[in-house]
Formats: sequence, C-alpha cells, structure tokens
Amino acid sequence: QVQLVESGGGLVQAGGSLRVSCAASGRTFSSYAMGWFRQVPGKEREFVAGISRSGGSTSYADSVKGRFTISRDNAKTTVYLQMNSLKPEDTAVYYCAAKNSIRAAYAFIPRSVNNYDYWGQGTQVTVSS
Repeated sequence: QVQLVESGGGLVQAGGSLRVSCAASGRTFSSYAMGWFRQVPGKEREFVAGISRSGGSTSYADSVKGRFTISRDNAKTTVYLQMNSLKPEDTAVYYCAAKNSIRAAYAFIPRSVNNYDYWGQGTQVTVSS
C-alpha cells in the first residue's frame, strides 16, 4: 500500500514558475514508476509527466515538454514537478500517481490513467493571465 500526498500548488502569474511535490509513504518507493496528471472540470485526466522507478528515464506530454521537469528523490520518497513558463492553460488540479513496476522493464513509464495503482488527492495550480 502506498499513500501519496501532493503539496506546493497555488496561484502564479503567466510566465512564472511553481514546483509541486508528492510525498509517498512505504518502504518500496523505488519499485514504483511515478507520474503526474492533471484535470480540469469537464475533461478527462491527462498525463503530464512520468519518471521510471530509478529516475533514469522520463516522459512528457507534448504540451509541457521543455517547460516542465519531473524528478524524484528515492531517499526522501518524493517526486517533484518543476513547472516553468506557466500558461493559463496549465491551470488544473495536479495529481501524483504510482505504478508498481518491479516486474516491468527498468525504464518503464506508463502514460495511461488506467495503468496506475495509487493516486494522491490532488493540488490546485492556477495560472493567471
């Protein structure tokens, strides 16, 4: 069982930066690929970024590539999403998710909502124009 708690959301002006964090409980954090998703009312939850269990591989949605950076600290059992050059269309609730990947390829990064086993409660990010 893994519990995920996001933090660091808030209000920022367009062009600004924000870092959201996701703290995970449990002793097997390094067995999990981690992902960040976002959702706005009336739309499906969408993949933003993912990182393999070792941290050696990352994957990004085209809409955030070059602006967002995902990273993880396995010693602190925390995954981060650094968001730069924020745009109003980045406004959403951001969710952290974990996928047990111990039996998968080392660089495995799922991109589908249905692939993930555990979810956080979400943190609101609002970008004003």
